[in-house]
Amino acid sequence: MTSVTIERLITAGFIGAGRPGLPAEGIALENNVWIVGDAERALVIDAAHDADSIVRAVGERDALGILLTHGHEDHVNAAVEAARRLDTHLYLHPADLFLWQEVHGEELPDFELAEGATFQIGDVELTTRHTPGHTPGSVCFVAPALGTVFSGDTLFHGGPGATRWEYSSFPQIVESIQRGLFTLPGDMTVQPGHGIHTSIAAEQPVLDRWIAQSR
Repeated sequence: MTSVTIERLITAGFIGAGRPGLPAEGIALENNVWIVGDAERALVIDAAHDADSIVRAVGERDALGILLTHGHEDHVNAAVEAARRLDTHLYLHPADLFLWQEVHGEELPDFELAEGATFQIGDVELTTRHTPGHTPGSVCFVAPALGTVFSGDTLFHGGPGATRWEYSSFPQIVESIQRGLFTLPGDMTVQPGHGIHTSIAAEQPVLDRWIAQSR
């Protein structure tokens, strides 16, 4: 039995401050930040809103990296500060660099994520799956030993992530889910970037309804 555990940290903040059509302070949003670790080491998945809370959650453990599921503001806005304070590296798929730069300018992530990239924490391996659609560089992290996939904003309880931007694609996110996630075991837990968990099997009929509605 593995000693690696999953901690869900819910952080809250405002995004979009100063953008046309939004309140001056922006829109309030809650995010899931996932800490995957044992007694000595930890990986952070997404760095939303609150670097203080992320640093406290990691504690005295060695932070092996901050893995970013995509480049949207609410998933990366605490990334630079958290990485600096944890003395660790930032990982982002290069196709989302344009979104990252809207938040952090020319201060770049340390490493590029790619399909199949793996990260080890204790006896647990996380494997990167490129799942574009919500954004071009969206990824999920699959941890078979934990029976879990960290889905970012690709798949939620209730269906796929939003595809309302010009760089998004509903057909592409459907393909990503079908090929990249629905090939996983049905009882695998899906831990998303917002809201509650679900499972692969629970979301298969939901996606079918979304596809039918789009026709």
